[in-house]
Amino acid sequence: MVKTVKSQRPVNLDITTIKFPLPAIASILHRISGLAIFFGIAFLIWGLGASLESEESFNALKECLNGVVPKLILWAILAGFIYHFIAGLRHLMMDMGYFETLQGAKVLATLVLVVSAVLIAVAGVWIW
Repeated sequence: MVKTVKSQRPVNLDITTIKFPLPAIASILHRISGLAIFFGIAFLIWGLGASLESEESFNALKECLNGVVPKLILWAILAGFIYHFIAGLRHLMMDMGYFETLQGAKVLATLVLVVSAVLIAVAGVWIW
């Protein structure tokens, strides 16, 4: 069999060797934070239900939330919310036609990461 078409496909498809640009990383993190929020809502709904059952269950939940692990879980959920919100604003701005150039997308992705990191740190201080 004679090969008549020269294939221009990439040879190396090892995902660990591919260097993603910053806007792609910000977009992937936006999707991951959305997934984390989806699963974190179960914890928040459980806490809401427990707090509304009775005064005793509310006090038990308050005691439970004073531990290190529950605070880390709340911080992680809040971090997901913060990042997802800020990155969502980025997507909305790009949908409106702003920052569509490669340089603009890099600047906006950097801004999203920096603002999110600062707000997540503030949320951590607020929780603890």
